[in-house]
Amino acid sequence: MAAHVLHSEQPAFSFQQAPQTAAGQPTQHSFYPYTDNGGSTLGISGDGFTILAGDTRLTSGYNILTRYAPKLFRIGGHGPEHEGSKIVLSVVGFAADGRALQERLDTVCKMYQYQHGKEISVHACAQRLSHILYNKRFFPYYVQAILGGIDEEGQGALYSYDPVGSYEREYCRAAGAASSLIMPFLDNQVNLKNMYEPGSVQGLEKKQLVPKPLDRQTTEQLVRDAFSSAVERHIEVGDGLQMMVITKNGIEEVYNPLKRD
Repeated sequence: MAAHVLHSEQPAFSFQQAPQTAAGQPTQHSFYPYTDNGGSTLGISGDGFTILAGDTRLTSGYNILTRYAPKLFRIGGHGPEHEGSKIVLSVVGFAADGRALQERLDTVCKMYQYQHGKEISVHACAQRLSHILYNKRFFPYYVQAILGGIDEEGQGALYSYDPVGSYEREYCRAAGAASSLIMPFLDNQVNLKNMYEPGSVQGLEKKQLVPKPLDRQTTEQLVRDAFSSAVERHIEVGDGLQMMVITKNGIEEVYNPLKRD
């Protein structure tokens, strides 16, 4: 007897009926390509220097994937070690997108150097980074970026970005998991929010202090204090503090340990 083969346009399942949600609707499968790998970064521009810093913990949920994953990268310069570079990019969010963005920007800056015979300025680099992010606006790099360097007048320059390329030059900016803890501290200590001249009259006549670029020693201590406080309150921040200080002479890198629990 010939076997009869049943043809059906419906997919074959192991059980009698297709998977359904609690409401009785068919389950919809989807692909989400992003993940948040934790960590935080910050940047502060000062009098003749810019400091960018970030912790080195890389997480996925409640798992620590590695205790040393840098979030700061030199841009431009010469060779794979970026010798002579005076621009630093910090990225936090999805680590793979961060590295892809860093490589793309580094390539663009090196191409500029070969074509024009000079290093790209931090302002031009900041604008180019905005274009790179905006060109990916329909499938964005899932990162918060901060770019730092020294401007044409020898002063510190710091630019902060959203994932689709909107950017702004600022005195200071925090990004990442603990940004909600660090940014109020920077607003008070660097931007001098709610800080008034001592002895000024009360009420509406109080004189607000005007923010000015800080000296390097004070700024470095503020960075260490910000991260020492953040690691006490956020599980996705810790292990090590990577700090890059950009001056007219180049980039100095400093590493300090943080809490590992």
